[in-house]
Amino acid sequence: MLITIDPTSDVALHEQIASAARRAVANGEVTAGERLPAARDLAESLQVNMHTVLRAYNALRDEGLIELRRGRGAVVLANNPPPPEVNDAVADLVALARKHGIDARTLHAQIDERFAQ
Repeated sequence: MLITIDPTSDVALHEQIASAARRAVANGEVTAGERLPAARDLAESLQVNMHTVLRAYNALRDEGLIELRRGRGAVVLANNPPPPEVNDAVADLVALARKHGIDARTLHAQIDERFAQ
């Protein structure tokens, strides 16, 4: 799983990390039972404080996406598919973005900003 952050973004670093993990799970890059990188290792590779990574992992735990296990780290829980109305809303949002010439990266950034609020 590749996690990248943009230190110049208005989105908090911990939220960028959490969003990247959410995307990895949603895309099937990381599946149920797999471990996320150790907080210390991820913090070192991203050049952020370990507590920033732990804050992201705690948010993911609170959402029910991962389980934090002592000695085993962050483990992805079984995927719960989003409800149909969320899938419909996403399809509508993507169609609207395409209609207005908004690319996927810009749309992702806007969604990430909204989640961070």
